[in-house]
Amino acid sequence: MAAATIDLRSDTVTRPTPAMRDAMMAAPLGDDVFGDDPTVNALQERIASMLGKEAALFMPSGTQSNLAALMSHCQRGDEYLVGQGAHTYRYEAGGGAVLASVQPQPIVNQPDGSLSLADIEAAIKPDDAHFARTRLLCLENTFGGSVLPLDYLRAATDLARRHGLATHLDGARLFNAAVALARQGGGDSRAMARDMAGLFDSVSVCFSKGLGAPVGSALVGSRDLMVRAHRARKMLGGGLRQAGVLAAAALHALDHHIDRLADDHANAQRLAEGLKGLDAVSGAPAQTNMVFVDLAPQRRSRADTVVRLRERGVLCTGIYKLRLVTHLDVTRHDIDRAVSILRETL
Repeated sequence: MAAATIDLRSDTVTRPTPAMRDAMMAAPLGDDVFGDDPTVNALQERIASMLGKEAALFMPSGTQSNLAALMSHCQRGDEYLVGQGAHTYRYEAGGGAVLASVQPQPIVNQPDGSLSLADIEAAIKPDDAHFARTRLLCLENTFGGSVLPLDYLRAATDLARRHGLATHLDGARLFNAAVALARQGGGDSRAMARDMAGLFDSVSVCFSKGLGAPVGSALVGSRDLMVRAHRARKMLGGGLRQAGVLAAAALHALDHHIDRLADDHANAQRLAEGLKGLDAVSGAPAQTNMVFVDLAPQRRSRADTVVRLRERGVLCTGIYKLRLVTHLDVTRHDIDRAVSILRETL
C-alpha cells in the first residue's frame, strides 16, 4: 500500500476535524444577509471581543476582507502604503487598484518582513493636488512565516497616526504570530493577539488557515468602519445566507485550535532542522509554520523540483522559493518522512 501524500502546500488544505464537522451540523442557522443568522452573529461578537474591537464582519475570504478594509478606509484616488511583498499588494490580483480605485504605494520589505520607518515616512505624500492622498498604512503579521514584534508594530502605527493615516493589519495568520510571541515572552497568546489588534484601526484574520476551518475570515474594527465594510462586502458579492454552518467551524477553531498552533511551529522547526547541512539549499530558521528553501543556482528549477517531490509524495509550492507549510493535518511522523524525501531529492 502506497504511503499517504504529505501536503505541505499551505495551511489552507486542512480538512475539518470530526468535532468541527459535528459543530457545523449542529449550528442554528438564519439568513446572514438579513443579519439574523445566530451563529454568524455569535462569531462576530466573539472575534470582536477577543481582539478588543467594537464589531466584526464575517467574510468568505481574507482577500475580500482586506479589500473591504481598503474600500472602507479609502476613497477613489486615495493611496495606501504597503510592503512590496505583502499579500494585499502582490497576491490579491490588484483588487485595491482595480475594484476600489485605491493606489498602492509599495515599499521594499526588510529581510524580516517589516517596513523601514524611514521608508514609510518618506512615502507619505504632501497635501498637494499633484499627488494621491496617502490615507492608510497596511502591515502584515505573520509575513512569510516571520513574526513582526509588538514594539515594531507600535512604532509603525504611532508614526502613521502622527501623519493622520489610518492603519490596517493583514492578520491572516494573526494567531500564529500571537502564539509565537507569547512563547517568546512567556505570555498568553490571546492577550498577545488582542494587544497587536489594539494598535490597528482594522484587522483581517483568517479562520481557514492555521485554525483549520474550511472557509472564512473576519474583519474587525469600529462599528462605523464595519458599517462601511458591510456595504463593500455586499458590493463584492460576499453576502452569504445560511452562513452559520461555516461560522460554527470558525467558532470551534477559536475554542480548540489556537494553542495547538504551537505544534505546527514545532513541526516547521523540525523540518528546517532536518534540512540543515544540504549544500543544495539555504533558508532562514522557521519562526512559525513555514519553511522556505532557496535552491542553489546550479540545481534544477523550482518547478522541476516541485514535480519531482510530488512524484515522491510531498506536495509544496515554488513560485519564488520552495514553500513548505505545516498544519493540523501534518504529524511529526509526516515531517520525518518529508525530511527524508526532501534530502534525497535535493
